Amino acid sequence: MRARWSAAGSAADANRPAGPGDGDPAGDAGFSLLAVRRIIDPVLTVRLALAPGDQPLVAAGDQVVAGSALARRLREPMIRRAGRVGRGERAAVAPRPGQRWAPEPGAGIDPNLAGEYLFELDGRWRVIAGEIADPLEAPVDGIVTSVSGGAGISLATTASGVLGSTVLGGPTRGRLAIAATPGGELRASAIDVGRAGEILVVGARIDAEALTRARAMGVRGVVVGAMPSKERRDFMASEARQRASRQRLPPFAVLVLDGTLRRPISSPVMAILEALEGLDVGIVVDPACLAFEVAGDAPALPVPPTDLVRIRAGALAGAEGRWAGMAGPRRFPGGVWLETGRVELDGGETISVPLGDLERFA
Repeated sequence: MRARWSAAGSAADANRPAGPGDGDPAGDAGFSLLAVRRIIDPVLTVRLALAPGDQPLVAAGDQVVAGSALARRLREPMIRRAGRVGRGERAAVAPRPGQRWAPEPGAGIDPNLAGEYLFELDGRWRVIAGEIADPLEAPVDGIVTSVSGGAGISLATTASGVLGSTVLGGPTRGRLAIAATPGGELRASAIDVGRAGEILVVGARIDAEALTRARAMGVRGVVVGAMPSKERRDFMASEARQRASRQRLPPFAVLVLDGTLRRPISSPVMAILEALEGLDVGIVVDPACLAFEVAGDAPALPVPPTDLVRIRAGALAGAEGRWAGMAGPRRFPGGVWLETGRVELDGGETISVPLGDLERFA
């Protein structure tokens, strides 16, 4: 079912005393210049990448449910030489790149090493095959709209998605659970087998040790505010070591909501995640988001106040406040003059921030 959205702000917003930023910010020329941060994609079209050698198990028009196998992904693909194709044989066989290949009986090749044609060179075809394949599972319900061998599978869904910056690993699916405050951090010692099957919201950051333990404990995924480059490299190296083993790997993914600099999860996003806690959700790689479906009789999901802005760069990156109008040009370090806007922070202080360092929510 499609999610329903609230058309008004929170009760706290309605009871807030009038201030300098009140009124219709949409009519403020300065406010319209701010970068827009989309929180929700209301109708997702999910794209799942396939590499050469991966074998699709579905066709266009198939209806799939979350968790069903869409393809077999080769864990360690290898390029092999197929038999020589003569002129007369070429006309009869006519293989094409992307078609499936299987070794001939009696050729001395394991029949399980079927693969995919890649290209022809000097009368011999090169094929890509592998011994171990992992299933590619659907993160959400949907209808297969296209299948392209070596490229990807597209799903049309009725799910919505909380948009993020990037996804490492994935796709995956699990039960959403809040494990830390928006500005907090989940330590490895706080993760145990009781978290198996969950997708954890872990706050502002998480280190590689906690990610490794989360996967070992059966956690299906993590949603984090930011992830530094070092932790990303460590996680991907851990993923490579996991894939080198011969055991089947359960799907696991990390959804990074912002970039690499540590900052708390924004309050509008956190409010939606809290409303979705306990539901089965999926982490999708393309687009990078947390996919979910809400029943039609469920309470409306919260939306942010129209004048809420967030500082996205500088010393106060991650801080939030209310738009209070244009402040005019200001001189900053280095002799740079920038157009600024006034922001009333949650603590009551009003500051001037360059327009390029601000974002509003939609």
